[in-house]
Amino acid sequence: MTTTSIIDLESTHTSGVYPKRPVAIVRGQGARVWDADGREYIDCVAGQGAANLGHSHPAIVRAIHEQAERLITCPEIFYNDRRAELLAALTEVAPGDLNRAFLCNSGAEAVEAAIKFARLSTGRTRIVAAKQGFHGRTMGALSATWSPKYRRPFQPLVPDFVHVPFNDADALAEAVNEQTAAVLLEVVQGEGGVHPAEREYLAAARTLCQESGALLIFDEVQTGYGRTGKMFACEHVGVEPDLMAIAKSMAGGFPMGACLIGPRVGELARMTHGSTFGGNPLACAAALATLRVMEQEQLAERAARLGAWLLERLKGIDSRMIREVRGLGLMIGIDLRVKVTPILKALHERGVLALPAGPTVLRLLPPLVISEDDLARVADTIEETISG
Repeated sequence: MTTTSIIDLESTHTSGVYPKRPVAIVRGQGARVWDADGREYIDCVAGQGAANLGHSHPAIVRAIHEQAERLITCPEIFYNDRRAELLAALTEVAPGDLNRAFLCNSGAEAVEAAIKFARLSTGRTRIVAAKQGFHGRTMGALSATWSPKYRRPFQPLVPDFVHVPFNDADALAEAVNEQTAAVLLEVVQGEGGVHPAEREYLAAARTLCQESGALLIFDEVQTGYGRTGKMFACEHVGVEPDLMAIAKSMAGGFPMGACLIGPRVGELARMTHGSTFGGNPLACAAALATLRVMEQEQLAERAARLGAWLLERLKGIDSRMIREVRGLGLMIGIDLRVKVTPILKALHERGVLALPAGPTVLRLLPPLVISEDDLARVADTIEETISG
């Protein structure tokens, strides 16, 4: 099929809720993707951050193929060998005492589970989240998400959610009270502009939750799995949550999510939550392979090294269009003095795919396997685009 025929066919039947770029991606390998007309791109979208291992990593392809021949689905009313292996491996790499996990299919589902478990465990209802935060589009996750453009069409949302300024410990202290079930924060705000949380802020959140009886939830859906240069971003600051939502790259690009659970949550009653496809053997096999690849290829360490280089390279660009460059590992935001959409289009035309993070921030989420030459080409192309 040609690009035109693919676009015409999909446009006829799609829901219409997605703003689509005029390109039909049909193949990927590592940090490169190809469209239906054979044009090649360096992919710094990476499945909205789901392709940390790149596209079609051989180990993930092999794990999915072998498991698909053996058993694809098995609900959690039965035990399963792959699921058992994954739960053991996942809780082994999780920070602190997060030694249990609820397996699901996406980041929004993982956030929903964390919210429900916090309310169940504490018997409280109030959830304190941050302005500029993004946690998903299902009704509970959307209630925690700050941006009015996402919230307004679906109001009234779930009650008893409060938003406070990010990185403001005093405002957080004022918002947390005896009715607070949880404080929900991103360690690095992604959609909100690539803003890392300050160490002191997260430490203050930990202390507040400990003293008030609330639970601390970290949303590491985008920042997990080596993206920031550590397996999980909270490891940079040494602050451990009570619940943690993960997803995106968890299964090498195959749909999967999880809510990691610590001891302060307590026991969860049977039948209080569930998922038909959560923890299916196919996803578990891919997730196990992902953990092995990350260790063998030292992808978190690689992200730290390449990310530090890219951050300095971008900070060195002499352009009045740049207000600030910020990020952690291979999660980079370039805050511009102009709208980002025309810049994204210009990069696309030059063979680089990137993301926005708000109206003026250019976001880069390249696969952690990207070559140094490709990363340098991305930086050069950005410089040419915003300086030309």
